[in-house]
Amino acid sequence: MRSRGVFTLVLFGALTAYLLYSPIPSNIEERWKLMLTDSFFKSLSHLAELCENVGLLDYMRVMMFITFAERVIPVSDDRVKVTDENFDGIEVIVYQPYQQEPSGELRRAIIYLHGGGWCLGSSRMGPYDLLARHMVTELNAVIVSVEYRLAPAYHFPVQFEDVYRVMKYFLHSDVLKGYHINPERIAVSGDSAGGNLAAAVTQQLQKDPTQHVQLKAQALIYPVLQALDLNTPSYQQNKHMPILPRTLMVRFWSEYFTSDKSFLRAMMDNTHNNPESAALLKFVNWSSYLPDAYRQTYNYSAPPVLNEKAPVDSLSLPRLLADPRASPLLVPDATLRSLPKAYVLTCEYDVLRDDGLMYVTRLRNAGVDVTHAHYPGGFHGALMFITWPTDFEIGHRMMENYVTWLKQNL
Repeated sequence: MRSRGVFTLVLFGALTAYLLYSPIPSNIEERWKLMLTDSFFKSLSHLAELCENVGLLDYMRVMMFITFAERVIPVSDDRVKVTDENFDGIEVIVYQPYQQEPSGELRRAIIYLHGGGWCLGSSRMGPYDLLARHMVTELNAVIVSVEYRLAPAYHFPVQFEDVYRVMKYFLHSDVLKGYHINPERIAVSGDSAGGNLAAAVTQQLQKDPTQHVQLKAQALIYPVLQALDLNTPSYQQNKHMPILPRTLMVRFWSEYFTSDKSFLRAMMDNTHNNPESAALLKFVNWSSYLPDAYRQTYNYSAPPVLNEKAPVDSLSLPRLLADPRASPLLVPDATLRSLPKAYVLTCEYDVLRDDGLMYVTRLRNAGVDVTHAHYPGGFHGALMFITWPTDFEIGHRMMENYVTWLKQNL
C-alpha cells in the first residue's frame, strides 16, 4: 500500500515537472510566472488532443476554454461608453469617450482585430476589453472591436470577409460623422491572427477603387503573415516555446483553410506547397529578407513542392495558399508602395518573429514609413498578459509603447 502511494507521488511529481518545465531562455522576464502560465496551456492542449483522439470533441472546441475563461461583459463606466453594434451583419463592440466633445473636435478611430489563430479568441476577453478602454482614454479615440466568425466552423475567407465588411461599413462618411470621427485619422490594428487580418484588409482597401476614405496607419502586433514556409529560423528556434509552439501555429493555419487532417500533416512536415504557391516563395525567402542577426546558423532551403498525388484538396488549396488575403506577405512590391505607415511589433521568442521581420524589410524597401518595435526578451501573446493572474510587466510595457506610437502617428 505504501509503495503504491510512493509510486503515485512520484508519478504526480514527474507529471508536474513535465508540465512546468519549458525551455525558457534566461533573458525572458518573470520566467517562473511564464512557466506556470504555460503549464495551463500545455495541460489544456493535451486534454484537447485526447478528446479529439477518442472522438469526444475536436481539438479547437476544447481549446476554446481559454476564450470562455477570459470572457467579460463589456459595460460602460464613467469614462468609456460601450455599446454592442451590428456593422453590415457583423457583431462589433464600440468603445468611445463617454463625454461629448463640446468643442466639436473630431476623434481618432481604431478598428481592432483580436488574435487567436482565427479559431479562438473574442473581443469580449478581459485583456482586449482593458486594452480598448486604455486606448479610448489615452487617445480620445473610438475603438471598434470586431467579433469575426471563427474556424473550424467557418474557414477562410470568411474571417477576412467579415472584417472587410466592417471596414467598408465604418469608413462610410455618414457612419464616421455619427461617431464624430476624423476621416484622416483612422487606423486598423490587431495581434497575431488579428495582425494578419489587419495587414490583409489594409492592402485590399488600397486596391478598392470605390473606397474614398483610406487608413492613416496600420499597427500589427506579432502578426502571422505567410503560410508557405513554416520552417523559418524563428519556427525552428522557437518550436517549443511557451504559449505558441510550432505545432499549435501549424494547427491554426490548417484549420483556417480546411478540416482535412491530411493537410495538417503536410503542413507539419512543411510539404504543403504546390506549383501555384511555390511561385510565390520568392516573397518569403528569409535568406533575402531577414537581417543577418536573425538567421543565426540556419541555412535556407526552399520548401518542397507538393506532388500531384498528395492527399489534399487539389481544387481549392493551391488557390488559398497563394491568396494574399490569407498571406499578406505574398503581394508584389508595387502593392506595398501605396500602403499607409506601419507599426510592427515582434518578439524574439516567437515562431512568428520572422514573418514580422520580413514584412518590415519588404515595407521599407517599398518606401513605406515603418516603426519596428522588437522585444529581445518578448514572447508571443505577451501584450494580452495584462490582467490578473497572468499579469506580466512586459505586457504593460508593450501596451504603453504601442499606444504612445498611436498617439504620435495617428
